[in-house]
Amino acid sequence: MITNAFTLVKNNRKEVVRFLKFCVVGVSGTVIDFGLLNLLVRVAGFPELIANTCSFSTAVVNNFIWNRLWVYPETRGEPFRKQFVQFLVVNVAGWGLNTSILYTGHHWLLGEAGLLAASVATLAALIGVTHFSLALNGAKAIATGVVLFWNFVVNRLWTFGHVK
Repeated sequence: MITNAFTLVKNNRKEVVRFLKFCVVGVSGTVIDFGLLNLLVRVAGFPELIANTCSFSTAVVNNFIWNRLWVYPETRGEPFRKQFVQFLVVNVAGWGLNTSILYTGHHWLLGEAGLLAASVATLAALIGVTHFSLALNGAKAIATGVVLFWNFVVNRLWTFGHVK
């Protein structure tokens, strides 16, 4: 099985490198997303779903710019508007997934009334953060992980599908 994995990576080296670049861009977007989400919720007092929409949208613009310039540089000469609209459509669906997972994870799974509330409260106390912060950021981490794969696969097939 390990041999098959190495063969798959070797035979698809360019796509593996592209995926790793996509992940680096995703990390920058994630820092923006988490940072702005926490700033808007904790400092500015925004409701979490509005804050999530603002933070996610800002990260999408960052990610599009870096994907176009670095991950898929072959596409720089193509019409910007068409490519951005495709990227935006994929990411609007990604936002829907992200927000649904964030809300569900925060309120029904990790939050103070969630299924794992006691465990989260214990962990929060151990690491010295509030239950709210740990639940919100934990749910956001889960959402981000799921949406990472959605965004890569759909953007690779549709937005940047013509790149060899």
